[in-house]
Amino acid sequence: MFAVTILGNNSALPAYDRHPTAQVVTLNDQILLIDCGEGTQMQLSRYKVKRGRLNHIFISHLHGDHYFGLIGLITSMGLLGREIPLHLYAPAGLDEIIALQLKVASTSLPFELIYHTLEKAELLIDTSKFSVECFNTKHRIPCWGFIVREKRHPRKIDKEKVLEYEIPSSFYNALKNGNDYSTKDGDIIRNEQVTIANTPARSYAFCADTVYDESIADITKDVCLLYHEATYLKDFADRAAERFHSTTVQAAMIAKKANARQLLLGHFSSKYEQLDDYLKEAVEIFPNTHLAIEGVSFLVK
Repeated sequence: MFAVTILGNNSALPAYDRHPTAQVVTLNDQILLIDCGEGTQMQLSRYKVKRGRLNHIFISHLHGDHYFGLIGLITSMGLLGREIPLHLYAPAGLDEIIALQLKVASTSLPFELIYHTLEKAELLIDTSKFSVECFNTKHRIPCWGFIVREKRHPRKIDKEKVLEYEIPSSFYNALKNGNDYSTKDGDIIRNEQVTIANTPARSYAFCADTVYDESIADITKDVCLLYHEATYLKDFADRAAERFHSTTVQAAMIAKKANARQLLLGHFSSKYEQLDDYLKEAVEIFPNTHLAIEGVSFLVK
């Protein structure tokens, strides 16, 4: 399964039972946390997310509504007896903040915090099953977006065919990678005869706080699911620009230019109690748009 669960969807001020930004990305047996606004650990419990499987946390930037829940989550992990390391990916300065908070509380963690400072657009994680990369967004302070991509073997084994041609299981990985098989008699069994084309790998792009920036569309080209902040409705475009945020229409335009399959809108301003107009404005430009409603899991497909 590849899904994004919304824990928090509001901007700086919690309001109307909406919490600051936090999302869980579930990719098969992996759980990743993107941003950790105030109340995140309560939301993890509320939506029954298994925090013991959480080994990587990504913080987009150091405005409080994106990381003020982190120290609470970290110390709770310690109280629950966590021992395996926790990787934190964030702009410079987070390590000093966490160290100070732990110091004044005279708290020692039973596990290691491993900091990865975000300084340039690069590949952060690269495993056989998935990768995570970061990219710059244009906000008032250094800010980063993230793209999570699953990995799939290029071909699937056709079980009936490999048995029919008596291909040993030791060669299956080579078949998945597109190689042909040569029999003891020198006959060539072409890869297409015994494998099936796999479905394309899926991808999720989290676009953190940003002013309207068309370069994001190039960076997130063809992603399956794009999350883009939409702090304001379209009538507040000037205010959005002043505060380095985006509007509904601007987010939809980025999704359209990026050729994304789906768009998630979030980071809603506390000036709006109802969110219906967010969806109404965005779907006029990009029909396959959804609101990042807390507690809802969106499939990446």
